[in-house]
Amino acid sequence: MAVGARSGHEEPEDRPGNPENVESAGAADRAGSDGNSSDGGGAALKKPRSFWKELPLLIGIALVLALLIKTFLVQAFSIPSDSMQNTLQRGDRVLVDKLTPWFGAEPKRGEVVVFHDPGGWLETTQAANPNVVQKFLSFIGLMPSAEEKDLIKRVIAVGGDTVECKEDGPVVVNGKALDDKSYIFPGNTPCNDEPFGPIKVPEGRIWVMGDHRQNSRDSRYHQELPGGGTVSNDEVVGRAIVVAWPINRWATLPVPDTFDQPGLSAVAAVAPGAIGLAGAVPIVIWRRRAGLGSGRQN
Repeated sequence: MAVGARSGHEEPEDRPGNPENVESAGAADRAGSDGNSSDGGGAALKKPRSFWKELPLLIGIALVLALLIKTFLVQAFSIPSDSMQNTLQRGDRVLVDKLTPWFGAEPKRGEVVVFHDPGGWLETTQAANPNVVQKFLSFIGLMPSAEEKDLIKRVIAVGGDTVECKEDGPVVVNGKALDDKSYIFPGNTPCNDEPFGPIKVPEGRIWVMGDHRQNSRDSRYHQELPGGGTVSNDEVVGRAIVVAWPINRWATLPVPDTFDQPGLSAVAAVAPGAIGLAGAVPIVIWRRRAGLGSGRQN
């Protein structure tokens, strides 16, 4: 047989246009798509898990996140009384910032804060009796706490401040009168129901008062207790930052402008003298050394 010649029994030439080739290729593709390929490359994909099988996992993750948020970030609290009117109404839900205290932040004048009962402030308050569902939702932070004895008031003075209020007079902090018309209940006096002071607030404690002055059992009414009516910073849960419910009551809770007036801070009043003294000491020491040096040369 001549070189290059083909046998009549050999397979036909593999050309793109050959009809038999097209048919065999199609059969191979169908076999691959049916997952019957011998090499396993066309194995069928696994079906996704049904929504109902995923639901318990999603609920678990949501509950863990809610618990973490409640423990470290924010927590809802319900307003149980009228002592903070008109800033807060009975039944309002406020969100309390619990994050900043973790970084060492302390309560500031003018802030509305939630704090645990220091002891004896809520003795006459009837204990709540929540059901199992309420307890669970409170535990994870989806409902305000129903069992903890917490109060909400406005910080008027902090550790180191001197605060007082005489009958028919304003509240005075470190010699500066507060203009409280923007936040106390209309028609109330600053303290005519219970004048007080002057009182020096111990370090690490705060003096608190309700915005509805004539309907608030605040620091003024607990001066016979340990702490003299002040609250330890350690008892403060956090600052109330927003009224979250009901929706038509939504509002932020900023610090009134009167607490930003110059000279209100006792620390600020002392600081210039302290800075001046600190600056004068090196100068005096330098002059004394210079004088001694010149004496030795003579």
